[in-house]
Amino acid sequence: MPATFLHRFVLSVGFLSLFHSAYSAAQHRSYLRLNELDFSHLPLDIIIQALISLFVIMYGVMNVAGDFKEIKASAELENKSWETFRNIPSFYTFSHRGKYLAVSHQTGNKKHN
Repeated sequence: MPATFLHRFVLSVGFLSLFHSAYSAAQHRSYLRLNELDFSHLPLDIIIQALISLFVIMYGVMNVAGDFKEIKASAELENKSWETFRNIPSFYTFSHRGKYLAVSHQTGNKKHN
């Protein structure tokens, strides 16, 4: 499901609401310090706003992020055969020192005979 303008807007509103609840919490702490009151807990409306913002952000992120893949590692590999696993072009080596070692090994055997 592609991210539409609505999903991005919902995500933006969620972040703005979360920032607003954080600002309100800081403002509440500042109010308590100015009036020399003890801090026991945040007001219920700030807590509810923060929780609702969190769920709105989670909804927005799930729709903006795109398609998720399965957690099971073998889910993508079930349709491939064993031969395709061994055929990895990045492991191809055409110029290696094996041919020189094989020549010296063959000449070394001839000397001992």
